[in-house]
Parts: sequence; structure tokens; C-alpha cells
Amino acid sequence: MAFTVIIILFHIFLSVEVQSSKADSWIRAGYWKYDGDMSVSEINSALFTHLICAFADLNTSSYELSFPEEQKFSTFVSNVKQKNPLVTTLLSVGGRRANDSSLSSMVSNSSHRRSFIDSTIKFARLYGFQGLDLYWITADTSSDMENMGILFKEWRDAVKSESATTSNQEELILTAALQYSPDVGDASLPVDSIQSYLDWINIVSFGYYKPPTSNFTRADAALYDPSSNVSTDFGIRAWIGKGLSASKIVLGLPYRGYAWILVNPGESGIGAPAAGPAFNTKYGVRTYMKIREDIKLNNASVTYNSTYV
Repeated sequence: MAFTVIIILFHIFLSVEVQSSKADSWIRAGYWKYDGDMSVSEINSALFTHLICAFADLNTSSYELSFPEEQKFSTFVSNVKQKNPLVTTLLSVGGRRANDSSLSSMVSNSSHRRSFIDSTIKFARLYGFQGLDLYWITADTSSDMENMGILFKEWRDAVKSESATTSNQEELILTAALQYSPDVGDASLPVDSIQSYLDWINIVSFGYYKPPTSNFTRADAALYDPSSNVSTDFGIRAWIGKGLSASKIVLGLPYRGYAWILVNPGESGIGAPAAGPAFNTKYGVRTYMKIREDIKLNNASVTYNSTYV
């Protein structure tokens, strides 16, 4: 029986290397999701310079942080530093499943921003994190962009003050995970504020296409795309063109891929007709480990595409 599933372009998410604005060094960072398949003990933290614990939630009433499984967050730092005492740890807030309206409401109100900022600093110090990260890739209005820029300034002012007057510890690192391009419709992300107040941004250069949204196989994290501007190369050039220093860009790559059901098993390249996600899953998501298993079990061929990379 022919193998009629194609898995498009899986990439390494847990190994990103872009020069840091903090020092003349390379960042090799990874997000660890508390509800993912990998336990903290399975992370080889010796491979990384930075590890980011994801994701804390935002309380919709108080605009303070809340934690779905608090023990996993409170013990993260001590666990990963057992294998690598030098690894830098950050706490990330938001994520793809974050409540957009709550984030929008938080950044739009000075009192809400203050509650958020104070809460992030409190929990970072309480659990031993060395930095904070806002993961918000769905902001799409001019007001959200403007208010996000205000948040970044106030956040920076707060961590500076806290370091100097309260904790007497090193200033917390501030980062954000943002979409692949600074332009969202007619709005633009606050590049000037990012340049001035964040240590760097983690660019989410993946999630471009999914099996449920296309009748043709597409590249989830294409470096290049000759048919559109939805590509990592286009996005990075746009960020730099808007004035963001290349030294403040960390390129994010996913540690998974998508599986598509092919209409014609003999036509399996990018752009081949497809009939939705494979493996009876909503999106056809396959982790790197699953992809390796799929290839072995189904004797599937592996093909490199130099056009999209």
C-alpha cells in the first residue's frame, strides 16, 4: 500500500543561534512548554545558553500572572541548572493559546500594565528566573501595537528600578516573541520601543500554513517562498528595514512539522493537492520524534527542497 502522507519541513525549534545584544555571544535558546511531551528532566540544558519556561497565564481580572501547574514553573530553574549551572532562564507569558482580549486590555490601561509588570517581576524573583518574555504573536491593531510599545518602556523602567533599589540583583532580561514580520495589515509592531527597551526578540518564523487551511501542501516555516512574501527571509529583511538591529533578532524554528493527506500519492512536493491533516488529528502536527518514527515505520522517502529550504 502506498504511503499517502507527506510531512512538510520540520525544523529545529530548540536550537536558535543569533547574536545577542547583551554580549558578544550567540544565543542558543529553547522554549519548554509545561504541558508538552518532554519533561524538564529530559532537557539537556548543557546544549543551551537560554531556556524559556512557557507559558504563564494572565488573570483576566487582576492582570497578574497565574500558573496552570505552578510546581512545574517554581522548580524549573533548579531542575535545568543541575545539568548546566550557567544556563540563563526566562519565564514566558502568553503563548498561542493566550486570551488576546486580555492581553489587549492589559496593555491599553496604565493600571493593568502596572499590575502585570509588578506580577512578572515578583514571580521571576520568587522562582529564580533571570528574565521575562512576552509571547504575543496575534496582536493586530494599531492601538495594540502602540500600547505594546508603552508596555515595553514601562517594563524596562520597572526592572531597572527593581534591580537598583529593591533586589540588588542583576537587571532582569526582557524579551518578546513576535510574528515573523513587523507589519500586520495596516499596522506595524513598535520597532522603536523594541529597539530601545528589549534585549532581543524571538521571531516566530513558523506556523505559516496548516493542513486545515489549504488544499495544497505548503511549507510551515519556509526560509524562502518564490510565490509570496510569507517567508522567513522576507520577514527578517522587513524587521531590519524598519530599524531593528540584527543583533536583537533571535530566529525561532519549530521542533515539529505538519502531516498532510495527499490526493495523489505520486504527487508529493510542495504545492501538491492535499485533503487535510493526516493521522486523524485536528492539525496534523507531528513532533520531531514522531516524524522520525513515521519515516521508519512507513519506509517513507525524505526529500530536501532547495527552493523553500
